[in-house]
Amino acid sequence: MRASRLVSILLLLQSRERMTADDLAAHLGVSERTVYRDVEALSAAGVPIYGEAGHEGGYRLVDGYRTRLTGLTAAEAESLFLAGLPGVAADLGLGRAAAEARLKLTAALPAGLSERVVRWQDRFHLDALAWYQETDPIPHLTAVAAAVWRQHRVRLRYLRWESPHEVTRTVEPHGLVLKGGQWYLVARRADGFRVYRVSRILDLRLLDESFDRAAGFDLAAHWRAHLDAFDARRHEGHAVLRLSPTAMEQLPYLAEPAVVHAAHASARAEPDGWIRVTIPVESEVQAVRDILPLGPDAEVLSPATLRARLADAVTAMARHYAPRRKH
Repeated sequence: MRASRLVSILLLLQSRERMTADDLAAHLGVSERTVYRDVEALSAAGVPIYGEAGHEGGYRLVDGYRTRLTGLTAAEAESLFLAGLPGVAADLGLGRAAAEARLKLTAALPAGLSERVVRWQDRFHLDALAWYQETDPIPHLTAVAAAVWRQHRVRLRYLRWESPHEVTRTVEPHGLVLKGGQWYLVARRADGFRVYRVSRILDLRLLDESFDRAAGFDLAAHWRAHLDAFDARRHEGHAVLRLSPTAMEQLPYLAEPAVVHAAHASARAEPDGWIRVTIPVESEVQAVRDILPLGPDAEVLSPATLRARLADAVTAMARHYAPRRKH
């Protein structure tokens, strides 16, 4: 365990300019006291590691020092190939580079390990796209990725849902996210960060203007916050429904997780065996589309306007299936 931790400290310092004891402890899940002891052990073993005190201090490796660690375990080698994601690399214009890197890594591994990773490649495949969904054209993804990497501003022409539908924006690209088979650009404007679906970028021009990334920007944390805020905006209100036991069983297959969780959290049994629930809803138009698949196993109690909309929709459907009069 300690040997593995020492190697991890060495690799962390090798990949970063400086790390404090607190940073290392957080990464390794140990105390700072343990980090101090491990650093002393590395130094005693001849690793040129030194510490600097003060606000800008921390541990560093002597410039140019590189370790030559080649002892990959079987699980580590397999995980590298499992995480290869050739489709993602191809989208970003790195398909050939990724393939060559995998080939070189396979050639460098001992015979036993190379056979294992080839077996993984033959038996596991990632298809991130949802069922019955086609990939949108993303002609500007490579240029967007280059702007993110080089920290260059871009001017993009974008097609959005709101009016006016076509807008032009100058933004500072901070990161790319692949979600449900779709690529999204997280970029900063003068009034804050925005998210753009890459397939809706109509035109893009890389500008000769670099920018400094926002201090402390964490792409994963920002994306999680964006999703939370999106759900909060999307769910405009709540609806009270009566659901049959059958509907409660089918709900996970017909509704999104937020609705399912809310239904189970608010479930209250009624004398006739049905269950009264309160669920979040979007606009009433969308709510009608979401509730109709439950058919006769659901009844909207409130709001009254949503109940009326569903009644109108069901009445209109019934007219389509009414017996036709013979002439």
